[in-house]
Amino acid sequence: MTPLPAALGENGLVVWRLERERYLSTWHTAEGAFQVGGRWSSAGRRVIYASLDPATTILEVAVHKGFNVLDSVAHQLLAVEIAQAKIHVAQPDDIANPNWLRPGSISPNQQKFGDELLASHPLVAVPSVVSTHSWNLLIDAAAADGLFSLKSHERFALDTRLTVIR
Repeated sequence: MTPLPAALGENGLVVWRLERERYLSTWHTAEGAFQVGGRWSSAGRRVIYASLDPATTILEVAVHKGFNVLDSVAHQLLAVEIAQAKIHVAQPDDIANPNWLRPGSISPNQQKFGDELLASHPLVAVPSVVSTHSWNLLIDAAAADGLFSLKSHERFALDTRLTVIR
């Protein structure tokens, strides 16, 4: 695993999210996760998924949408500032089922596990499944209200070589 930032949650932190441009104004509402759920949250829960580095957030989106969508549909790369707040770190050994950290179908039990973590901690760092040496941050949009804000955003431009089939 890539080491966590030394000051995780103590002096503030910037995390990254790739958002479809047309949803930029509502990024903070976690509407997508609310509608369909995610790897670590059930539908009906507003969880913002972000990564601790921009490369991981790009991979996390690409694994679901594909590089062709990232090349042809406008997206924004968001830098989200996390205020001085305690972030709970879920180490790989803390995860109830090691298969939850491998690519594959999402288990309802995995979502329940994430829901329980988020019920106790509004900010949770979890290992990335897509980039196994990287980290994601789960933000419970309601419970973490006031602990995060949009620092900046920029038009995302995918390196077009990623769309070439070799």
